[in-house]
Amino acid sequence: MTPVPDTPVHPIRLLGVRDTPLRLDEVYAAVGDAAAGGTALFVGTVRDHDGGRPVTTLEYSAHPDAESGLRRVAEKVAADFPVRALAAVHRTGRLAVGDIALIAAVSCPHRAEAFAACGRLVEELKHDVPIWKHQIFADGDEEWVGAC
Repeated sequence: MTPVPDTPVHPIRLLGVRDTPLRLDEVYAAVGDAAAGGTALFVGTVRDHDGGRPVTTLEYSAHPDAESGLRRVAEKVAADFPVRALAAVHRTGRLAVGDIALIAAVSCPHRAEAFAACGRLVEELKHDVPIWKHQIFADGDEEWVGAC
């Protein structure tokens, strides 16, 4: 986890790739900003199926440089939108159905900007940060999925 100073110059307030449970209150508190009129929060959870097949467990693993990749994505989003505060944390390890795998939050002056920035943050994180998931299905089959 890399805390960043709480100043307008540093809108990236909290980033991390961790093997401990993620906390909504921690992420939401990190993006509090008096100049923001809107905060968008995304919570990604482990669902019970994929491609019509029942899933029992996901195991996330990350490249040792994943947090640097997360920072690059966050910096790009912060440069492309009027971000006042941004936070993103991704879980690694074994997760059960319903567990939180990702929390991303962005505060901006207006809601439309916050929604757009948070959406971009999640999509770019999923495509550009080296985090992989290993799905375990109810029938015992397993499948590795590239960037999650």
